[in-house]
Amino acid sequence: MSSTEQTTEQPIGTDLSREHGALLPRLARQAIAHRLGAGEPPPAASELPEELTRPGAAFVSLYRGEELRGCMGTLAPTQPLAESVTRTAIDAAFNDPRFEAVQQSGELDTLTVTVSVLGEAEPMPVSSERELLAQLVPWEDGLILQDGHRRATFLPAVWASLPDPQDFLAQLKLKAGLMPDHWSPDIQFARYRSVTFTDPPPAG
Repeated sequence: MSSTEQTTEQPIGTDLSREHGALLPRLARQAIAHRLGAGEPPPAASELPEELTRPGAAFVSLYRGEELRGCMGTLAPTQPLAESVTRTAIDAAFNDPRFEAVQQSGELDTLTVTVSVLGEAEPMPVSSERELLAQLVPWEDGLILQDGHRRATFLPAVWASLPDPQDFLAQLKLKAGLMPDHWSPDIQFARYRSVTFTDPPPAG
């Protein structure tokens, strides 16, 4: 397949099959384990289902019990989904500035690995916070905020800890480095849906 063909290939999103999607958190765990020197590298693209080699955007999250241990991802489908997952798995385990890096494979064996595959982002042209909150669908919408160089997103899974839409938005603004009551003529929003696949800790 030529590079030209790759750039025009239809991105994968929430229509990803459950069977193939279930492979993604295992690939993420394998990539982290390999970086820790505790296993083989993830398989080459030629060994994966074709669906996973299409462009895709994904977030990888690590949990110790219910506590977040790391989360990183991409918002745009600029690379093959499987490659996006393995790269962001490494970032979640070792490069999330909010957490210390995963130090050993023994810790990895206690972590739950989840992969959220993102659908296409839909711009939300709104003129006020009230208008935005009226359009937002709790528990289903992920939200992207951008104002100048400040940008942040919350996955749909974040509704579990922030079920009130106003709190959800306020915390997203804080994540972007803005005040909770911030609004400006340049602020922009987009929403997306996601589908999540989970690999529980093999140690229990």
